[in-house]
Amino acid sequence: MRPPARAPSAAELAEARYLATPRAIRDRAEAVYGLGLRGALEHFALDEARLPPLVARVVEVTRAAYPDVRAIPDHTRFRHFGVGGVDRVAEIDRRLGSASAEERLRVKIELAISSVLLDAGAGERWSFHEPGVNGGTYARSEGLAVASYHLYASGALSDDPASAPFRADAGALARFSEDALAKAFQVTMENPLVGSSGRAGILRRLGEVVGQRTDIFDGRRLGDLGTYLGSQARGGALPATAVLGAVLDGLGEIWPGREVCGGKNLGDVWTHPAVGRVPFHKLSQWLTYSLCEPLEQSGLRVTGKNELTGLAEYRNGGLFVDGGVLVPKHAGVLAEIHDVSSPVIVEWRALTIALVDRTAAEMRRQLALSAEELPLAAVLEGGTWRTGRVLAKERRPDGSPPIRVNSDGTVF
Repeated sequence: MRPPARAPSAAELAEARYLATPRAIRDRAEAVYGLGLRGALEHFALDEARLPPLVARVVEVTRAAYPDVRAIPDHTRFRHFGVGGVDRVAEIDRRLGSASAEERLRVKIELAISSVLLDAGAGERWSFHEPGVNGGTYARSEGLAVASYHLYASGALSDDPASAPFRADAGALARFSEDALAKAFQVTMENPLVGSSGRAGILRRLGEVVGQRTDIFDGRRLGDLGTYLGSQARGGALPATAVLGAVLDGLGEIWPGREVCGGKNLGDVWTHPAVGRVPFHKLSQWLTYSLCEPLEQSGLRVTGKNELTGLAEYRNGGLFVDGGVLVPKHAGVLAEIHDVSSPVIVEWRALTIALVDRTAAEMRRQLALSAEELPLAAVLEGGTWRTGRVLAKERRPDGSPPIRVNSDGTVF
């Protein structure tokens, strides 16, 4: 007979709550960065003198994409839905016809969540050809965005796809198969998608969570998160940290095989031998940035978005390696393929978080802008991920990141 589970201690509960905050992401990232400054990391050295000229390149790339640097949109999934000059979200709005503002919010929340959760790196060989006479072919994040847009719009996530396609219901999500994903994303032996099984599994677990957490998803529909968040607003204002908190609490159980503390699945949190647990919450934070957009369109005022952090992913991280600020200490960093949990990747991601903050400060200095005029979400969009892609293409013909990660499709 299995002994009863031990109740978590007060210290474990406190640690779990702390690790779910942007403050913890920054604190632990800064602890890793401090070790780097002292030369005490095993895998990376820091060359801070290379940061100002690298930031000047980020400014150059940002100005090319957004000449008015005071009007850069936030780095959200909705930017990718407009690739190729096609306003796909406007097409959904058109097809919704006379739907209420609340229903439009639910739909955009569902579109954002399902798309972000399917976004982890596609690999170098995959692409998606958009259906239609003038359909383009897209790869990487843009391709994943277009593919997931068509998946959602097809009704594949709805319990009633014929009459109500623009829904993501608990039942349909829980039944979603790897074969369905492969068909929707045009996956073949010649067009392989990294982590297909992991992506489909994420949607199935999402369906289970939506069906179980009726305190948040009271209609067993993913878009109920939008109305739940609206109910948390006070005086029409909703802190961005509350959006992240709802994402981590409401969706935390979807992440597979992760560490548990205080009875909670910690999600994108990994252990470094010198620092302990280091949280990143990359997909959850990008989802938070993305959810803020339709929430604001619905009339809510989302406050404190600068409290969120940069995103610890391969484009932002690759920027600092290719730009010479992060210097690998041994050949294995670049030559080997690393698990997400490995100290190499934990160091790389933590240093990236700290350097994105420093890049934001230096960009504001170079452009003579305040944090309100150039928020972190605009720095990311303008910005760091875009320049990371530019440098990767300059240095490697396939544009791949400098460090290779063994991805299961649920982190990057």
